[in-house]
Amino acid sequence: MQTVNSPPLPTTFLPPPAIADHRHHLLLPTAASPTNIHQFKQLHANILRSGHEHSLSFLLSKLLSLPFPSPPSLDYILAVFLHSPHLDPRICHRALRTFSRAADGTHRALTAYAGMRRFNVEVDRFMFPTLLRAAARVSGGDGGLVRREVHGIVLKLGFLSDPFIQTALAGAYVAGGMIEDARKVFDRMLHKDMIAWNVMLDGYYQAGQYNDTLMLFEDMRSSGLIPNNVVLSTIITACGRTGNLAFGKEVHSYIVESKIFIDEHIQSALITMYCNCNSIRTAQNLYDEMSPKNLVASTAMVFGYSKIGKIEIARSIFNQMREKDLICWSAMISGYAESERPGEALRLFNSMLASGMSPDKITMLSVISACAHLGAIDLAKWIHIYADKHGFRGSLSVDNALIDMYSKSGSLTMARTIFEKLPERNVITWTTMITGLAMHGEGRSALELFNEMKAMGVEPNGVTFVGLLYACSHSGMVEEGRHVFKSMIVEHKIEPKHEHYGCMVDLLGRAKRLQEAHELIDSMPSPPNVVEWGSLLWACQNHGNVVLGELAARKLLELDPGHDGAYVLLSNIYAKANRWEKVEEVRRLMKGRAVSKEKGCSWVEVDGEVHEFLMGDESHSRSSEIYRKLDEIVKALEVAGYSPDIGSVLINLEEDEKKAAVLLHSEKLALSFGLIGLTPGSCIRIAKNLRVCRDCHSFIKLTSMVFKREIILRDRTRFHRFMDGICSCKDFW
Repeated sequence: MQTVNSPPLPTTFLPPPAIADHRHHLLLPTAASPTNIHQFKQLHANILRSGHEHSLSFLLSKLLSLPFPSPPSLDYILAVFLHSPHLDPRICHRALRTFSRAADGTHRALTAYAGMRRFNVEVDRFMFPTLLRAAARVSGGDGGLVRREVHGIVLKLGFLSDPFIQTALAGAYVAGGMIEDARKVFDRMLHKDMIAWNVMLDGYYQAGQYNDTLMLFEDMRSSGLIPNNVVLSTIITACGRTGNLAFGKEVHSYIVESKIFIDEHIQSALITMYCNCNSIRTAQNLYDEMSPKNLVASTAMVFGYSKIGKIEIARSIFNQMREKDLICWSAMISGYAESERPGEALRLFNSMLASGMSPDKITMLSVISACAHLGAIDLAKWIHIYADKHGFRGSLSVDNALIDMYSKSGSLTMARTIFEKLPERNVITWTTMITGLAMHGEGRSALELFNEMKAMGVEPNGVTFVGLLYACSHSGMVEEGRHVFKSMIVEHKIEPKHEHYGCMVDLLGRAKRLQEAHELIDSMPSPPNVVEWGSLLWACQNHGNVVLGELAARKLLELDPGHDGAYVLLSNIYAKANRWEKVEEVRRLMKGRAVSKEKGCSWVEVDGEVHEFLMGDESHSRSSEIYRKLDEIVKALEVAGYSPDIGSVLINLEEDEKKAAVLLHSEKLALSFGLIGLTPGSCIRIAKNLRVCRDCHSFIKLTSMVFKREIILRDRTRFHRFMDGICSCKDFW
């Protein structure tokens, strides 16, 4: 007897004809004794040698009683099934159930069914749900064909009106992602029970069609059927996914008013929904009532507090969790990364690895994002190696993130290498590389890459044009920027958003065309927001335009009274004009509104470790050594002509005090430590959270010449590469 290995689909499989029965009497004294496949095969051979093939049905019955048969055993059982001369419905039922229950039994079940049809075995309604469960597991195009084939057989045999079969058929379509086909079956059902509703609701939910899920739930309630806890959990979760707080609250009220028992699943779903909808206080109240607190609810609270920037509370909940899964670790790591605390994100990632937990793609994307924010090249290389070693490369989202990471870590070469080697590139890939070039002031290269992108047939999106306009702005390419803005609207039919107008205002502002920038804001079809007014305000500070600066600051603060940047820039404008009484007025206003200025912070990577510095920082373990080095640098630069630019100190101090203050900026401390800790001749890479001031820019330029070092500084807006006393920005930033 030949064993069947991995039988093909029923549409291509035809079972062999039944073996003719030449003899009729065979005693099977050991029929009850076989306990393994080897013994069954011996018995099978005896049957064939004696010519009593009619006894195969008895053999098959015994085979189907085997507990947990292995795949080779199932192949053997299928072969016996297909060669049995007499297949009665009872045996067929058992065979279909046995084959369909196996993890890899789909093809066997469908092949067995093809054999039944070949031998004209009578099919009843109870066989189809089992058959449809098997069909539900077939993926791809073959899956759709199989489902529709079974659907056609059901229709042909007159079973389509059976609610039992209809539900199974809808479930098979749902399992294959064929939601519209499932809905057609569902809509034809005259009698829909809870199982049928749940199949369709869950189908919409799993397909990400959350609004359709909620609409169908309304239909269910209108039908008079009372939803069970499984359905309610699905609906609450769908509300969270769509951010539909009103609907979620309505479902919550319905549960309470209907006195439905709130089990652990509903509790967790409600907490998650309120967190997703930024209703953290309600979520906290429900969480406080929960005892014991489960993993799902705790993870939701970590995510919820991280989302609104309350990262310390999120970490406190995280620390109190007795058990942590990958989702929980990822939520906390992502929270740190998105709260611009990349150091904590990477430290927590190392703790996760030490705990024995392996990351998934979502975790890796958060970790790569954190590393990109730090701008530490050694860490970036380590993350890259880790992604390669653990099989994350090949995922386009990870590759795109690596391009972004290297761009933000100051290595355009590595970013471009990854980009060039990718076998597949989507619009995000091209946009990420264009934006990377823009950050480094490579405006011409960004435009050339954009033309290459179009030549490859990749259609740009709105984010692509933000990158292009940014590139033009930071390279002083005013006319090219105008052309890009126009082509976005005319050629690519993309309506400009606030980000695009903000880039155009920045482009004109950098070129000292402040009035033109203001006119562009006034011509906008929708009211301008903080992006446009913020860009204009910065340009006014850069070029000392008090009147227009006051207007931009007033407009910005009307939109966002707590915008610290608006107060700082307006104060700087007044300080440049020596209007110190106005500076004090702005500072009193900030104090009265409890608005604090973002502190300047710089960090430098030495021997794979990131060291962070604030202005005048003395907390570092090598602080005395750092300040001695700073004095040494200042003396060396003074010989080369350096004099502190006290115009960068926008507070009312005596001249000597201003000179002392400007020398304490965080990037100067980071630079001093880099010269101490890094080997002679190596590149010093510094990142700063704010724009670099004029004095620090001149200071670092001279340092690169006097100490013969390459220095790469990433500030809030772009990269500066200093070599031999020259900066890549050409003093345009």
